[in-house]
Amino acid sequence: MSDAFRVSGSLRNRLAITLIGGAALLAILLYFVARSYAAQIAQRGQDNIINASVTSILDAAILRDGAVEIDFPYASFAMLATASDDRIFYAIYQDDTVLSGYEDLPRLQMPPGKKAGFQTVAFRGAEMRLATASRVLIGADAKTRITVSIAQTQDALAGTLNLISRNVAIFGLGFFLLATLLSFWATSTTIGQLRRLALSVTRRGPQDLRPVSQPVPSEMAPLVSSLNRFMTRLDYSLQQSEDFIAEAAHRVRTPLATVRSHAEATLQRVSKEENRQALRAMVRAIDESSRAAGQLLDHAMITFRADHLERQNLDLVDLTKELVQRLSPVAEMKDVELRLDTEATVPISGDPILLQNALRNIIDNALKYAPSETAIHIRIRSKPRAQVEVRDQGQGFPADEIGTLASRFTRGANAKNIIGSGLGLTIARDVAVAHGGTLDLSNKPEGGACVIFSL
Repeated sequence: MSDAFRVSGSLRNRLAITLIGGAALLAILLYFVARSYAAQIAQRGQDNIINASVTSILDAAILRDGAVEIDFPYASFAMLATASDDRIFYAIYQDDTVLSGYEDLPRLQMPPGKKAGFQTVAFRGAEMRLATASRVLIGADAKTRITVSIAQTQDALAGTLNLISRNVAIFGLGFFLLATLLSFWATSTTIGQLRRLALSVTRRGPQDLRPVSQPVPSEMAPLVSSLNRFMTRLDYSLQQSEDFIAEAAHRVRTPLATVRSHAEATLQRVSKEENRQALRAMVRAIDESSRAAGQLLDHAMITFRADHLERQNLDLVDLTKELVQRLSPVAEMKDVELRLDTEATVPISGDPILLQNALRNIIDNALKYAPSETAIHIRIRSKPRAQVEVRDQGQGFPADEIGTLASRFTRGANAKNIIGSGLGLTIARDVAVAHGGTLDLSNKPEGGACVIFSL
């Protein structure tokens, strides 16, 4: 039976994609945040070093006899040395006049009251960090302002940032891979609860409709609660259906049997041939109705129980012997002998009610078509599989209809004068199929029908 519901995507894949996507987003965000923070720290370090160089030059400036003298400290430029050999440019201003250095070096216009500042400028084809600071020199009779600007390229800073960026990228990639593994583990653990629940329900037998009692996560509680309520309703409905079929069979068969017995008794007392023929027609009609009603109810019961087999360990020989014993009076009335050929035991696992029903219909079918003073051979074998073979000595199945005789309400062309409903072989076939077996119909070369019921 194909599943009727639609499957839309995978909950595990959706959860995994969500977690992995979140991890990727966090890794990228971490990369940019760490790189920005590292750039700020590195820039601040470079600014402090340039500012220290500017300050050392300003401290060396003195005003003597109205002239500015500056004795450059060695450390003022030595402290700017880097592994990347960054270039350094400087300019010294007395008020607005360039005293020394590069005249075209951009000059930082500091706001009033502020003595130092930093700026990133482009100079001679390179991006540089420019630091500017000023100091007022006071002499004996003069006062002047000295401003020092030093610009340094940022090759070392860029190298440091690239190194930090590469390390952060490696760290972020490692974080992403670890998060991906954790995502798969988390999704497997989460979906595992659903799998365990589905497995526990799947492993149950067809009659096991007990509520699910195993612990489940709180998120699955509504699902399990709905499942338990559904199984409770299903169990009640199945029980009601079984009770209804049993009650219907009893209420239909008993009145018909009573009417038939009255008709038979009346037939014995009536002498007028016209009335006797009418009573015989009535008995035949009752027999047909009783058989049809009985087989309809049997078929309904088999349809119901086929999906809920109550398997038991049985002996097919004992089961068949009991049926033969019950049908022997009917066979004796028709002057037909039931011959049983069996092994000692043939153990099987099956539903005894369905198996008895199926075999009774097969043997009863043979009794209907077997001529008087003949024998019906019933052979039971365990190999190659458990099977019951029933052969009669009647006219056999119509050769052109043998493939459809097990269909519902289908009767052969040679059964017009024989009471039947066309459900006997259908019941036998359905029971065999429910047990994983087959029902094979054939005609014997020497004449007569052969039905093999295999499990």
